[in-house]
Amino acid sequence: MGTEALKKVRSEALMLSETDRAELAHALVTSLDAPADADATEAWDKEIRRRLAEIDAGTAKLIDRDEFRRRMRERLGSR
Repeated sequence: MGTEALKKVRSEALMLSETDRAELAHALVTSLDAPADADATEAWDKEIRRRLAEIDAGTAKLIDRDEFRRRMRERLGSR
């Protein structure tokens, strides 16, 4: 799968911490995306503000990372 350079980068990337791998993955995916849709950006900003207000008000039901992963695996059919 790919060139020697790709194999080397992949190998090194897999040694990074989970947080660093997530940041790298985000940067790579973002680099493939088309230019941002201004309306979508504004809508997401509004949604984020709404969700943060719920958290600040104590009305949001929060779950930890392990529970989130469990639910996502269940939805995707893999365990």
